[in-house]
Amino acid sequence: MTEFAPEAGLHKNRKLKDALLQHKALSKAGFSERLFGMLFSGLVYPQIWEDPDIDMEAMELQPHHRIVTIGSGGCNMLAYLSQNPASIDVVDLNRHHIALNKLKLAAFRLLPGHTDLVRFFGTPNVGANSQAYDQFIAPRLDPATAAYWDGRDMYGRRRVTVFNRNIYKTGLLGRFIGAAHVLARLHGVRLAKMTEARTVREQRQFFDDEIAPIFDKPMVRWLLGRKSSLFGLGIPPQQYDELASLAGDDSISGVLKHRLEKLACHFPMRENYFAWQAFARRYAGPHQGPLPTYLRPEHYAAIRANADRVDVHHANFTELLASKPAASRDRYILLDAQDWMTDEQLNDLWAEITRTAREGARVIFRTAAEKSIIEGRLSPAIREQWVYFEERSHELNVRDRSAIYGGFHIYGKKA
Repeated sequence: MTEFAPEAGLHKNRKLKDALLQHKALSKAGFSERLFGMLFSGLVYPQIWEDPDIDMEAMELQPHHRIVTIGSGGCNMLAYLSQNPASIDVVDLNRHHIALNKLKLAAFRLLPGHTDLVRFFGTPNVGANSQAYDQFIAPRLDPATAAYWDGRDMYGRRRVTVFNRNIYKTGLLGRFIGAAHVLARLHGVRLAKMTEARTVREQRQFFDDEIAPIFDKPMVRWLLGRKSSLFGLGIPPQQYDELASLAGDDSISGVLKHRLEKLACHFPMRENYFAWQAFARRYAGPHQGPLPTYLRPEHYAAIRANADRVDVHHANFTELLASKPAASRDRYILLDAQDWMTDEQLNDLWAEITRTAREGARVIFRTAAEKSIIEGRLSPAIREQWVYFEERSHELNVRDRSAIYGGFHIYGKKA
């Protein structure tokens, strides 16, 4: 019989406890991933939340450029068409985003004029929009996209009738913004009052007096300490961790307050349609503020003429590039997708980008945190073929009206 050693028993119990805690953490993480995946399977972004004007400055688009971009809500892809690129490949794994991108392209080709587009995509509560779809768009829409918009939502309504109401109140992001409005009202604040501000000074005063204190409320700090609290922004657990790396305590409320402060106070309301979406849940009306870039009248003719230059693919970025010839693409827009990727996925993606990139090609992307997500993670053989335009990236990030990201990054292919 061996002698019992108390320290051995303690060590065994400690290992068992550590194993149980690790299992619990992994189970919790797995549940968060599954919940996010389930939520992300529906429509997420009725409007994309990256500033296309900043994108186009960073890319310095030329007529011979061939672009590959993630689709999301489709607004940026359309804005890029205003610069007359040779082609755009749009990729997305979300079938709802695919249908929305294809509908927007078809609407530019088929609706009679610019005012019809603004009425369809930029004006809430227009009951005739579904009739315009039936008359002008549906007869010439591809069968899969037509089947989607003629399909039924969970309430039994044709999906296309969402444009009779307000599509920007739907989707995961739209509902998240709605929940934020409810939370603010519970604290006595009506966020839509921000749109009544006539100057940046008035915007600042409303933010400081009414909005900022909400982030210090115990309930709000507790709520924002849960990873699932930001699923409505399309922020998965990995990206939440990137945001949390900027926080100095157990809540990211300070980080979010800083981001919202930029959205609310750094740009006049008359110039920032992202702020209108956040605070009014719609675009500005005539003489109130701006339309998104793709709906501005000065871009209408070019976008309409170039709509046939876009191909929309139900695929991921790496898969699409693997099907393209070497040295065949010039501009790559990754949005914030790399925040979700493992090192292996990052290297697979950049291997294909590097293979397909022409000399002088550019890659742009955003990150939840401030630093570039690829530094220290790409293989040296890939990284050494790209130069980081760090100063220009920071300059443009400061001017990004969407305001929700920590970093904007530009990389160029070396000669």
